[in-house]
Amino acid sequence: MRSPIQTRFEDLPEELAIFPLSGALLLPWGRLPLNIFEPRYLNMTLDALKTGRIFGMIQPDYDKTPRERIAHDKPTPDDPAIYGVGCAGRIASFEETDDGRLLIMLKGLARFRIVQELEGRSGYRRVRADFAPFAHDLDPPAKFTLDRDKLLRHLKPYLEAQAMPVNADIMKSLSDASLVTSLCMICPFDPREKQALLEAADMTERATALTKLLQMGVFDTGRPADGQKQ
Repeated sequence: MRSPIQTRFEDLPEELAIFPLSGALLLPWGRLPLNIFEPRYLNMTLDALKTGRIFGMIQPDYDKTPRERIAHDKPTPDDPAIYGVGCAGRIASFEETDDGRLLIMLKGLARFRIVQELEGRSGYRRVRADFAPFAHDLDPPAKFTLDRDKLLRHLKPYLEAQAMPVNADIMKSLSDASLVTSLCMICPFDPREKQALLEAADMTERATALTKLLQMGVFDTGRPADGQKQ
């Protein structure tokens, strides 16, 4: 099932359900497929479908203890600490499987900064979110500076080094914004690197960081970089 509704800044909720998932990066204007099966996140998804279809993706921060969580009123030891910035998404489509799972496509809307973590509901976590610093995320991506040749030059050896079944030629057909957003989301970078990509000030900064991470990903496997002899 699909909905064509365009989300406006005033549609973004002040109180937001969050899905902490390590390594899963959602960016504005990106699309993230999710397989929802854990009871608390099924509850979260069903509640979101009833009330605006919006929830937030955020990464756990395993470098911190749960009690270092941001302004949490009622800390729960089993819940991981989380980063201070996430990205809200809107359920663009969903399908229920015969075994009770929900397959959803989450469309990235805007980043948010956590003001306070609130009491959970039906097993899932909730926060008070501030979208104001990232209101521009809702605007269509503007043109930005991208050294596309350099990015694509590092992409192929990275995909090979990571054994990722991605057709680099298909990537070449994407717009600059779609290319950078898609690669940031699908590449298996370290969670801290994913968080840095999320918090990049603009697309130019994100593209520069992405190119460096692709190059570093080849170095980490021991493969020669472009122009480097074995």
